[in-house]
Amino acid sequence: MKKKIYYWGPFLDNVATIKAILNSAYSINRYSNFFESSIINAVGEWDEIDLDKKKKHLNFISFNEKIYKKLPRYGFYFSRISYLIIFFKSFLPLRNLILKDKPDFLIIHLIVSLPLILFKLFNFETKLCLRISGKPKLNFIRKIIWKFSSDKIHLVFCPTQETREILIKEKIFNSKILVLHDPIIDQKVLTRKKKEKIFNNNNFKKDNIIMLGRLTKQKNYPLIINIFQSLLKSNPGICLNIFGKGELKNYLLKLIKKKGLEKNIIFHGHTDNVYKYLKASKIFLLTSLWEDPGFVLIEAGYCDTLIVSSNCPSGPKEFCDGNSGFLFDNNSEVSLLETLKLALHTNEKEKKLKIINAKKKIRSFSIFYHFQTLEKYLLN
Repeated sequence: MKKKIYYWGPFLDNVATIKAILNSAYSINRYSNFFESSIINAVGEWDEIDLDKKKKHLNFISFNEKIYKKLPRYGFYFSRISYLIIFFKSFLPLRNLILKDKPDFLIIHLIVSLPLILFKLFNFETKLCLRISGKPKLNFIRKIIWKFSSDKIHLVFCPTQETREILIKEKIFNSKILVLHDPIIDQKVLTRKKKEKIFNNNNFKKDNIIMLGRLTKQKNYPLIINIFQSLLKSNPGICLNIFGKGELKNYLLKLIKKKGLEKNIIFHGHTDNVYKYLKASKIFLLTSLWEDPGFVLIEAGYCDTLIVSSNCPSGPKEFCDGNSGFLFDNNSEVSLLETLKLALHTNEKEKKLKIINAKKKIRSFSIFYHFQTLEKYLLN
């Protein structure tokens, strides 16, 4: 009989962690001879997710709560209210599930305070694995909860070496801290998607700059908007395509109008297939204030799109160094402008070399590589 792995990661918005959980659980059920996986559906958050062609390899365990669509999700205070609702609604169901099913491992990604407190209060047989999703904000409350429950954590998984070094330095955990790259690349799915035609989108401008991600503070879109007029002086006709949705959309639209850039910066909203647009773009740009390392960086590398990224904490520089893309100083308008000019005018030989080097690095972000690494950690 195979050992059981359960995944816990309730979410409010379309974050990259959703894909990480799906692909990780999928990789276990598709490849493993020792484990089988299931994803816990706490409040109906997984009901609306497009499972592509992975459905036959995914199992879900539902708490039969269907309040997800009713939860407030934008803004700091509203999202905290929703987290509390999920916490209290899921407290007893999660406890009862672990006691009843006795999974061998519970891997926790989001709203981790609930399982951490449960494992501290009850002596479960299940081994608890904490997956750090993105760059952790080590605020006072988070440090207290992590230290308080550290003796109950079997393993800690980090998406980058930089994050691992930060956690080791902070001395929060007593357990092993390991690097486990996110399972981003499913070659069959991505190859099919990037070949799809894009001509139904008349607003998309090919061979230009593309940005992907939620319209939030983290992604730092004002940085590129503020320097775009200057970029146009040396690159007339250049266009920026932005794919994503979020609470800052109206603010960004007003900023674009104020700068007179309505014809040069185009919003396209959310798309289920970013790969065909990446493939048709000259440069992928990441201006984030923090990432770990950024799913879209890896996806851009797979689509042979030249990468320009902020050198933000904690992870982009591990993937996008000087040999596989262009890095600019974090949150620096001057550095961004100069780096974009350099990237736009780089010769074809150097461009191809950077794209090839980026392609080599994405191997460790494949679904199969993730499965091999995770299985090795759990078996040892």
